[in-house]
Amino acid sequence: MNDNTTHANPSKNRTPRHRAREFALQGLYQWLLNNEPSSTVAKNIRQAHGFDKADGDYFASLLNGTISTSLELREAITPLIDRSIAELSPIEHGVLLLGAYELKNHPDIPYRVVINEAVELTKSFGGIDGHKYVNGVLDKLAGKLRPEEVAADARR
Repeated sequence: MNDNTTHANPSKNRTPRHRAREFALQGLYQWLLNNEPSSTVAKNIRQAHGFDKADGDYFASLLNGTISTSLELREAITPLIDRSIAELSPIEHGVLLLGAYELKNHPDIPYRVVINEAVELTKSFGGIDGHKYVNGVLDKLAGKLRPEEVAADARR
């Protein structure tokens, strides 16, 4: 999203849900930088090249849900980070909000899938080691939001 990012080789087999997450992150990035209403952001993103290959309903759910609950999501993330929210890069901030939203509101998606998707987004759009940071924060958050699932996974 800026010239200082590293771009992982995007998989040719990106699922419609993965694409929805990519577009939701782009929307969150736009929202974080420009503070535009979610409806304006969604309209802009839906016009982007390749949007037709994304799960449009999931994109809308992610973007609108993350923006509308962003204060609550930030409250959940803040105790787990080593800096203020304002010091996060817009990509890390957006990915953490998105991952937190999915962990909290989509228990049908295994927490490891949510974290992996967030890591992949950060590798594609973020700074060099941002994915390690995102992984650590979301792993801690999963333990708080989904303790039974995390404990069951640890027993395997």
